Amino acid sequence: MPIVGQSAETTDWVSRFADEVIEESERRAPGKPVVVASGLSPSGPIHLGNLREVMTPHLVADEIRRRGRQVRHLISWDDYDRYRKVPAGVPGVDESWAEHIGKPLTSVPAPKGSAHPNWAEHFKAAMVDALAELGVEFDGISQTAQYTSGVYREQILHAMAHRGDIDAILDQYRTKKAPAAARKQQQKPLDEAEVEAAEGSGAAAEDDGSSGSAGYFPYKPYCGNCEKDLTTVTSYDDATTELSYTCNACGFSETVRLNEFNRGKLVWKVDWPMRWAYEGVVFEPSGVDHSSPGSSFQVGGQIVGIFGGKQPIGPMYAFVGISGMAKMSSSKGGVPTPGDALKIMEPQLLRWLYARRRPNQSFKIAFDQEIQRLYDEWDKLDAKVAGGTSQAIGTGGGSALPGDIAAHSRAVGTAAGELPRTARVLPYRTLASVADITAGHEDQALRILSELDPDNPLSALDEARPRYDKAEAWINTQVPADQRTIVRDEPDAELLKSLDEASQQSLRLLLDGLASHWSLDGLTHLVYGVPKVQAGFSADATPKELPAEIKTAQRTFFALLYRLLVSRDTGPRLPTLLLAVGQQRVRALLGE
Repeated sequence: MPIVGQSAETTDWVSRFADEVIEESERRAPGKPVVVASGLSPSGPIHLGNLREVMTPHLVADEIRRRGRQVRHLISWDDYDRYRKVPAGVPGVDESWAEHIGKPLTSVPAPKGSAHPNWAEHFKAAMVDALAELGVEFDGISQTAQYTSGVYREQILHAMAHRGDIDAILDQYRTKKAPAAARKQQQKPLDEAEVEAAEGSGAAAEDDGSSGSAGYFPYKPYCGNCEKDLTTVTSYDDATTELSYTCNACGFSETVRLNEFNRGKLVWKVDWPMRWAYEGVVFEPSGVDHSSPGSSFQVGGQIVGIFGGKQPIGPMYAFVGISGMAKMSSSKGGVPTPGDALKIMEPQLLRWLYARRRPNQSFKIAFDQEIQRLYDEWDKLDAKVAGGTSQAIGTGGGSALPGDIAAHSRAVGTAAGELPRTARVLPYRTLASVADITAGHEDQALRILSELDPDNPLSALDEARPRYDKAEAWINTQVPADQRTIVRDEPDAELLKSLDEASQQSLRLLLDGLASHWSLDGLTHLVYGVPKVQAGFSADATPKELPAEIKTAQRTFFALLYRLLVSRDTGPRLPTLLLAVGQQRVRALLGE
């Protein structure tokens, strides 16, 4: 089975794949555009695990375009697949949708209130919007349109004529069992996102058309009465192409001529390799389920030859996990979608998460506090790529590794140009804190953000968009209400009265320095410096010059400030919090 090799090196995996794909394409179809492919089934919300099915070939296709070569990235919308189950948690959908199980996805009504004509189009639209924001260029192919217009008629007739050969290939795997080690590995508990992601492209677990009493048939008609695929082919005549079937759901039966009948499809394990041959696909990744004996990808590698084609090269891709998913309020059905992610992060960050890891490496997308650390890491890389200088306050310089530079380049834009980006890059954690504290008051947010860097103040909130909007959406949708920040209205007189002399002195040192340190950098220096000065050291002393007790003193001091300002022991970074509260109110709450 031809699989593109994946080196353990940390250099740019995309370039290595592009080299192999170009070479293979020239071998198969010299001078023609390179064809890469993805498959998505709009059977419900298309989630972040499925996005890897698209991003892997997209990144490779984009690299090929950057080299000046023609390439087509096909996305096959498997909208002619059967409707298998009613997904949980989808707004506008109730148990009555179960009556449509077995119909093509394009024949199932869209959720109530949807602007789209059917189920498939409803869920396809959200993914199309997300891919546009991510800068993914593709040619979409509706399998409903392909099958119902007769595009695949010759391929269907060919499959029926060679059904014995196909059955023999499938039969090699029907009784095979995975090795004990593999079975043990498969028994490892998976979260819902992993189970969903394991399906990969198309219906991996779909019936393969296994032999019945009338023989094996790789084609399944949708019933002419109830539209469901709960049908059994009872006979087929190769000479006349007459096919008879009976519906097991409603009892309807009919005889049709397959050379003019367009209401059915090849079973999945035959359909996928047929498309490889029809489209001339050179590169397509596959999910982890396709590593097992009898999987669609492995079996397809043999069946594709019946259609005169070759199996694509391509990696098996690993799971994409979610951190903080349990707290999500915006996800439908429990598994977040690319649209959910793009509400709280810029497309550059999401592209980077997929670009920096080889397809066989799993990774997590953060919906919890971890998103702040990821943004810090991204901003540091952005600064390094920019040559050691950055627009982002608090990010460091230095040099970036070649693989990191390549991943950054693929994140910020495509062969068509750079994606739109935030004009004034401020730390995500700072923007989130400001959005948290100001609770939607844009004038207050602008006041605070303009004071971050007095020498280069923000003149309009739009300069910090869309990053500010993403951070605000994260606060509003992903941070539990009991973790939101509420500044006290009145001083905590009882706590202030109970303070010992050392605590009172620490507050006095802070208050005395407020006016002269009123900026993000200045307040950072001040709040960290107060415990140092109290202990007899310079406020500029580095950690190496200080005893370990200073860290304990700093934590104690910070906890005191949080209790006096927000009645909790923790909260947003203190410099940001102080700026947000404002000098006058800080002085009042600290007892001046």
